Amino acid sequence: MRGFLQSAVTLTTSDSQNAFRGLSRSRRTKLAKTANTTLLKADQWARGESATKEIAAALEQGLGKLTAKKK
Repeated sequence: MRGFLQSAVTLTTSDSQNAFRGLSRSRRTKLAKTANTTLLKADQWARGESATKEIAAALEQGLGKLTAKKK
């Protein structure tokens, strides 16, 4: 029971990351392509794992454009 004396580390995610995880796979793939990254790295960003600032900014911008179209 390694680490049982410490509290669990939970990753905090933003609203845009939660919205990205709710999209379909094909939509996530399209957003990842516009951000010049892979779906794997985009999904890692959505889970709150490490990603470069450029990828994060591009994914948030693409998601913002997508939500603006829906309104």
